[in-house]
Amino acid sequence: MMRQVVVGLAALLCTAGCGGRVSSLLLERQARGPIAEEASVAKAIAWHLVPVMQTQEQAGVEVNVNHASREYLANFFSNRNLFGTFAGPTPYYPEHMVFYVKIANQSDAKIRIDPREFTLIDDRGNQYASVGTDYVTAFGESRKPVGTATRGLLEGASPGYFGVSVPVGRLVASKPQGQFARLQQAALQAGYLYPGVVHDGLIAFWNPATTATTLRLLITNIKTGFDAKDEPKTTLEFPFEFTASNEYR
Repeated sequence: MMRQVVVGLAALLCTAGCGGRVSSLLLERQARGPIAEEASVAKAIAWHLVPVMQTQEQAGVEVNVNHASREYLANFFSNRNLFGTFAGPTPYYPEHMVFYVKIANQSDAKIRIDPREFTLIDDRGNQYASVGTDYVTAFGESRKPVGTATRGLLEGASPGYFGVSVPVGRLVASKPQGQFARLQQAALQAGYLYPGVVHDGLIAFWNPATTATTLRLLITNIKTGFDAKDEPKTTLEFPFEFTASNEYR
């Protein structure tokens, strides 16, 4: 009987995991560019960008960007002073290119930022939109091994009427809270920055095409000079140029 229950549980998990539909977010093209380039985009590789860190200033707004390597992310997310009990492994994956961005409003007027509008462009003709929390979470769920879920389910099982009691809640509550919390806490947030405010956080993109050799990060559409109707009179754009190499080639 116990063997039949275990087989049944494994079948249930395979139905929920193996045969489950991939999130529609992951069915979208990962770059806006030539469709022939799509096959070389979002590969699990380590990128090296030069210079690693850059700073620009316009109209009293200072923007600092730093390429967040795998080592950078490992140290960043394991810092308990930043994340407390949620400190742990990076919630991003080798398929992501991540940047630390710090924006200091040193002007005498408020500004508004929206990281969803920030863009990465490679020299292969591809343009990448920023990857938000929902995309990273969906990707993580698609990568979760079924064997791990099965083992966790069986370890949490207890004796019941049919020999084992299935902890159904574990199947439903599959989103790792710590990983999600780290994503939420570390992300650069959209909104107004008033004079004197310094805001920082991470933004992510799918890894660019493996054959790319230069990248341009656009911290774009920063709005300022708001009128009485709260309409911006000016928008700022900060282009950051990088020479790129990776371990895939």
